[in-house]
Amino acid sequence: MESNKTVTDGLAIRAINYRVILVQVMICVFLFINFFLMMTFFLKDCFYTSMRYILFVVTLFSDCLFLLMTNALLIFSYFNFAIQIWLCVIIYIVLAEYSFVTPLTLTAMALERYVAICMPLRHAELCTTRTTLHLIIIIHSISFVPGFVIVAIFFARVTHVVYNMGTVCSVESFILYEWMNHLRSVLYLLYFLIMCIIIVFSYVQIMKVAKAASGENKKSTWRGLRTVILHAFQLLLCLIQMWCPFIEAAMLQIDFMLFINIRYFNYITFILAPRCLSPLIYGLRDELFFQAVRYYALCGFCPDVKAPKEVQTG
Repeated sequence: MESNKTVTDGLAIRAINYRVILVQVMICVFLFINFFLMMTFFLKDCFYTSMRYILFVVTLFSDCLFLLMTNALLIFSYFNFAIQIWLCVIIYIVLAEYSFVTPLTLTAMALERYVAICMPLRHAELCTTRTTLHLIIIIHSISFVPGFVIVAIFFARVTHVVYNMGTVCSVESFILYEWMNHLRSVLYLLYFLIMCIIIVFSYVQIMKVAKAASGENKKSTWRGLRTVILHAFQLLLCLIQMWCPFIEAAMLQIDFMLFINIRYFNYITFILAPRCLSPLIYGLRDELFFQAVRYYALCGFCPDVKAPKEVQTG
């Protein structure tokens, strides 16, 4: 009986090892793709003078930082590695902020598509580089609030002795009372409700223009509409991510291996997947950016591939 239990535990540990290795491989692939797309962005000034591409690279940077830090916490948790509370606070605040930066930026990108399609004559006036920089600052400021609120309450309730204590870093480290969990849920729901309203508004307005458009304008409008739909789907995945800790806590009460399986599934589906859609939406679906990516990816191996006129070096 004891030997059977040992074999089962060994198989479980081996399965977990395979999963951790698989996650490392996936993150390396995603980071490589994102870094290559960011390199493409900075090589041509026609990209970093356009709002849609600037916001796109913000999502890439946000996703890269978020993936690196969540992966570090995953490894710390796997090896039960404890760090001091003050360092965990910094990690938590950054993670809490960048968990919102991507969905808020996606919402801003949907609004940019709304302006481009529904207000084309004012697009150049409203979507300037200066406006984009102000928008990025606003997005980061708004994203900072939920994490700061939780940490501020935490420090108001604990003594100075706690600051130098070691802990396996996770969001649960700062949730002292059940009402703090509810407060965090309310903040998350408020943010995502506002983002969903903006996405739906953009979708409805673009849909009206799509029905009235004709010819080449109709094709461009429907392309913008599909982009907004993809943004909405990505936001949905991010919204589901908020409920993952509650589901995992319930599964932990039932069975530990079920908890491990659910947590792994949630990490792949609701943390990794949403942050891999940005390159597909704007990196590959955008014709100009895709031509530049293909040029830089293949020009060293295929001399026949030339840069498109819009991105050729003057």
